Amino acid sequence: MPAVPHKPAQPLKFAYWVPNVSGGLVTSRIEQRTDWSYDYNRDLAVLAENNGFDYALSQVRYMAGYGAEYQHESTGFSLALLLATRRLKVIAAVHPGLWHPGVLAKFGATADHLSGGRFAVNVVSGWFKDEFTALGEPWLEHDERYRRSEEFIRALRAVWTEDHAELAGDFYRIRDFTLKPKPLAAPGRPHPEIFQGGNSTAARAMAGRVSDWYFSNGRDFDGVTEQIADIRRSTAEAGRTPPRFGLNGFLIARDTEAEARETLREIVAKADTEAVEGFGAAVRQAGRSTADGKGMWQDSTFKDLVQYNDGFRTGLIGTPEQIAERIIAYKRLGVDLFLLGFLHYREEVEYFGRRVLPLVRELEAQLPDGGARPASVPVSA
Repeated sequence: MPAVPHKPAQPLKFAYWVPNVSGGLVTSRIEQRTDWSYDYNRDLAVLAENNGFDYALSQVRYMAGYGAEYQHESTGFSLALLLATRRLKVIAAVHPGLWHPGVLAKFGATADHLSGGRFAVNVVSGWFKDEFTALGEPWLEHDERYRRSEEFIRALRAVWTEDHAELAGDFYRIRDFTLKPKPLAAPGRPHPEIFQGGNSTAARAMAGRVSDWYFSNGRDFDGVTEQIADIRRSTAEAGRTPPRFGLNGFLIARDTEAEARETLREIVAKADTEAVEGFGAAVRQAGRSTADGKGMWQDSTFKDLVQYNDGFRTGLIGTPEQIAERIIAYKRLGVDLFLLGFLHYREEVEYFGRRVLPLVRELEAQLPDGGARPASVPVSA
């Protein structure tokens, strides 16, 4: 079988979940010194870019519920954070079905110019059925949602890069559409970066065909290895370079492992049981229609769902030294970026930049060729 080319290794990238929804990043009654307000998030973005973070991801929920009663809209919030920072790239989560790709392309081009080329998008196929039905939009079957998302990305890329863009799709039709100004282009970045998530077979196949980045929910080493192999197979069939791989993780770094483990125990012990179970029912419903059972959250336990993107499963819990070593082990498997959540954002983002990141960079420098993987990887690997 043909080999899959892979980009040479680069230093690991780090992103953080923007807490632009109330309730923090764990559905627990434990104290979380984190605020969903703009003032808090503006200051946090500046702190993050000064502590080694490359990206921030503005999450999106349109309806109150499951521990997130209040939410700021992701694209407008992302633009505000871009204008408050100098280097940080901000990724706005968007839903096909609630956005038209041409309208988003226009917003994205403006945001890209205003920020000097730092805007990106995360295309979310959807897990919250009520958000669609309450707005009078159809709730598609699982694989159809990913088919729509793939068409959305193809349309977005065409509008961003072509004059007289055309697309005759099943979900979107674009006829002789020219966008000006287009987003800023740079070597290796012809348009704003396009991220996507999803753990299902349909999501992995879509990532291999059209996306620049693939986000995984929290996973252990075996789970990451299996997903990367799947995506590389899909990429080989499409004749593309594989998307870069981002892994979700909830990071609890403390001076001792005992302190970190006790924090995790307290988070779970004080979980908002009703909210966690409600969220679990909603997300399992969203992925239940997958034929092979590989949908998002299909094997998540109650403990996993307390951090709503399975962040505990990545195991970034312990001392700075333990966490740095685990991060490097993931890099050796093919992880390019970590998307991190924290309990007390300001304190822990600063702690990460001061205590954890320097150790990561030291270990990274010791890897042969910076941890570069072979120029090609067998599809069967």
